[in-house]
Order: sequence, then structure tokens, then C-alpha cells
Amino acid sequence: QVHLVESGGGLVQPGGSLRLSCAASGRTISTLDMAWFRLTPGEERDFVARISFDGQTTTYADSVKGRSTISRDNAKNTVYLQLNDLKPEDTAAYYCKAVIGRRPRSDLGLWGPGTQVTVVS
Repeated sequence: QVHLVESGGGLVQPGGSLRLSCAASGRTISTLDMAWFRLTPGEERDFVARISFDGQTTTYADSVKGRSTISRDNAKNTVYLQLNDLKPEDTAAYYCKAVIGRRPRSDLGLWGPGTQVTVVS
């Protein structure tokens, strides 16, 4: 099981930046592909970005491509998401999870608490 705790969200103005962190415990994530997802009320959890286990391959949703960077530090068992040029439509709760492709894995534990990003003027 992997226990995940997201942090780094906050209230920002349009055009601002945030760096989200996802700290894992319970087992190493160094062999796991990881991804960020986001959830807004009434919507499904949407894929945001994915990073391979070794950090060599990254994939982004079109909605954040060019404005975000996913990275990881396997020594710290942590995954990051840098969000730049934030827009009101980026407002959501952000979660990380181990994935296969872009699909969250359900065999390694539950979703973490998420971290809220709110973009308002």
C-alpha cells in the first residue's frame, strides 16, 4: 500500500504559480509511474500529468501543456507538479496516484486528501 499526501495548494491570482507536492509513504514509489489528477465539484477526476518511474518520460493533458511540469525525487519518495500561468479553470482539488498508462491504480491504496488550488482575481 502507498499512502499519499498532497500539499502546496492555495489561493492565487490568474497568472500566478504554485508547486504541488505528493509525499508517499508505506513503500517506495521508485518503481511506479505516477500521475496528477484534478477534481472539481460535479465532475470526474481528470488526468493532468504523468511521469514514468525513472522520470524520463512525461505526459500532459492539453489543458495544462506548456504551463506545467511534473517531476519526481525518488530519494524523497515525492512527486511534484509545477503549475504556471494559472487560470480560473485550473481551480480544483489536485491528487496524485500511481498509474498504469493514465489510469489510476486501485491496488495500491486509496486516494490521498488532495490539495486545493483556487485561482481568482
